[in-house]
Amino acid sequence: MKFILRLLPRVFAATLAISVCLCVHVTIAQDQPGQHTEELVANLAAGRVVIAVVKDAIIVCTVENPIEVDTRPPTPAALSTSRLGIILGAARWSSPSTRQDVARLDEELPELRSHLFAPRPHLQNAMGGTEATDLEATGQALLERLNDIAQNLHGKIELPPNEPLLQLIVADYLSGYGPEVWQISYQLRQEEDATDYWTTRILNPAFLQFFPPEKGEPQTLIEFAYPPENPPPTLLDLLHQKDPRLQALIASDPKMAEVASRLLSGESKKIASVDAVQFLRAAIGATTPPNLRQTMAIIREQSGFEWILAPPAEPKLPSTLPNRPAGAPTLAR
Repeated sequence: MKFILRLLPRVFAATLAISVCLCVHVTIAQDQPGQHTEELVANLAAGRVVIAVVKDAIIVCTVENPIEVDTRPPTPAALSTSRLGIILGAARWSSPSTRQDVARLDEELPELRSHLFAPRPHLQNAMGGTEATDLEATGQALLERLNDIAQNLHGKIELPPNEPLLQLIVADYLSGYGPEVWQISYQLRQEEDATDYWTTRILNPAFLQFFPPEKGEPQTLIEFAYPPENPPPTLLDLLHQKDPRLQALIASDPKMAEVASRLLSGESKKIASVDAVQFLRAAIGATTPPNLRQTMAIIREQSGFEWILAPPAEPKLPSTLPNRPAGAPTLAR
């Protein structure tokens, strides 16, 4: 999933605080005569996101899927005391030649809040109500960032059918409404202007609401996976299949059995958050290889966002690199 892009030079607007990255399979276009190119490597935030909306909280768990050495674990970012977002897809761009980061979208997402929620009168009431307008403004702001960078992408980009370039999962408590979970997805379109020279743009994002469900539908675990091809069984699937690892957990504690029963019957809103946290930590731990990085965050209805299992600290890379002879082997490519 990691790739190298050749970007044609362009002067970026001074107001562009960060670049939004994409991560896809790419066939590089031929460089235009006389133009300097720069190589960038994009890395995915890949893995699973498991969300439980329970009696008094929203619990969000993530597990990485290390499809490559530099894969990023999906990590919740607090957008406010009652809202969090998780980037799935291309989270980071970097330059192999300089070892410098160009964008760390997964980390920088909270800093975008003032821009994401800036007043946008043309969007008001498009989805109904002030808070829904905030959500649409979030999607629109990320679209603008993506299209800024897409103006510089002139190589042919190959994606599996219907696979998004980027997804943003949003979970929050809405004043006067209650808990909700959304998925915002971005697709790409290209047109060939000349031989192996393409114009790239990002289409308007698609909003899909996962919670609350339609009337009469079960209220249970919600799970997302990236990349979306051949996703692993969800935790709810494993419960339905009576996976032996989960059956051992359920048999060990009446509280665990009660939580599992509520999830299977679509009654997650009847589960206390303290019991849900205990069950999810144990269930994900029992069904996930121990070397995979995990996080768990909670948005409590009264007190807001806090970490249950914070992301591990990243190792610090040296600020300077040793001199290397010209033509020495490198893993950058």
